[in-house]
Amino acid sequence: MAVIQTVGLSKRYKGIWAVDHLDLQVEEGDIYGFIGQNGAGKSTTLKLLCGLARPTQGEARVFGRPISDPVARRRVGALIEQPGLYPDLSGRENLRLYAMLLGLDRPAQQVDSVLEAVGLPAGEKKPVKHYSMGMKQRLGVGLALLGSPDLLLLDEPINGLDPEGIREMRELLLGLNRERSLTILISSHILGELSKIATRYGIIQHGRMVEQITAEELEQKCADYLYLKASQPQKAAALLEREFRLSRWEMRPEGEIRIYQAVDARAVGQALAQAGIAVEALGLHRQDLEGYFLERMEGAGHV
Repeated sequence: MAVIQTVGLSKRYKGIWAVDHLDLQVEEGDIYGFIGQNGAGKSTTLKLLCGLARPTQGEARVFGRPISDPVARRRVGALIEQPGLYPDLSGRENLRLYAMLLGLDRPAQQVDSVLEAVGLPAGEKKPVKHYSMGMKQRLGVGLALLGSPDLLLLDEPINGLDPEGIREMRELLLGLNRERSLTILISSHILGELSKIATRYGIIQHGRMVEQITAEELEQKCADYLYLKASQPQKAAALLEREFRLSRWEMRPEGEIRIYQAVDARAVGQALAQAGIAVEALGLHRQDLEGYFLERMEGAGHV
């Protein structure tokens, strides 16, 4: 089931498309890593999805309903940019105030549940202004959890955290996804951390969706591969597919052949030479997550 689905979603500010005909889909149970450089349109997209901004064009649906639908809105919790906290109040007091503003039933019980979920002490009376960055971010997630939503929208929740704070946030999000069956859309540019929790990714560049890919598909694409450039790429590919029984390979737009299965590079070169095909480049490429995303975003910049 698609929890979030957008079709041609667009937002223009003063003639500039911050979000440009974006087609995005998040499935139930996903931890969806939303990736892009600063200014790519991540925050604007999240604002559109939670109703903080109105689209210029296109539409977005949450749980099969328009985002303006009050039933759908009640199922969404969001932390966009920095949490709006009252610095002189404690974490409990902040949560209780927001619970009352939302008109929640049994606010005290909801606050206790949220404090436990985000790992903050229930009896803590220290003002928020004395909280660490990690505690503030966890409290921000706690605000988003008020009302027991089914979907969390989190904008850069690990930005600025130290390694311990990042670990705590990672464990928190994994626990919420597992124990509360929450679907989570999380934007971030910290790729190494996203790779530890995301089940699906969306890459955005200049407001446009570059690619949506599952964690399993990404793992396959990030596998080591043998790359080859030859004078006659189509003929070379046909020869290698026949001679080496290739099943996992691709032809890149620039004519580069990538082979994702174990083959002997020397044997490949010899086979091409015997067929009269000149080899221009041949070698092993070790691909990692960051390299893959940078390659996809740089490629999108030339469209």
